[in-house]
Amino acid sequence: MAQQFRLRFEGARAAQGLRGAEARGLLLGAEHVLGIANDKVPLDEGFLQSTGTASVDEGDMTAMVSYDGPYAVRQHEELRWRHAPGREAKYLENALNGSRAEVQALIAAQLRRALR
Repeated sequence: MAQQFRLRFEGARAAQGLRGAEARGLLLGAEHVLGIANDKVPLDEGFLQSTGTASVDEGDMTAMVSYDGPYAVRQHEELRWRHAPGREAKYLENALNGSRAEVQALIAAQLRRALR
């Protein structure tokens, strides 16, 4: 005797779950980049390091890592300034460029979890 099955595809629900997973993956990736940048950000009193934040705009599905100290941009862009060993200008840019594979893996892992 043939069995009958009823299948109901809930595409909107699946898409919503994937969107949430994408946002989680983006945030994890941004936090990863922030951690690497914090290890390289120039230190004097640690103020600049304490202003670093990671966030996600779920509307645009974009992640942001920023430092909002009053001299964050100047510290990042001034290549002639001397910093303590292990600290550098371009601390945020270098952190992002050096961790692309890890960020992609973090996002992919969240998407895989959502598809289970």
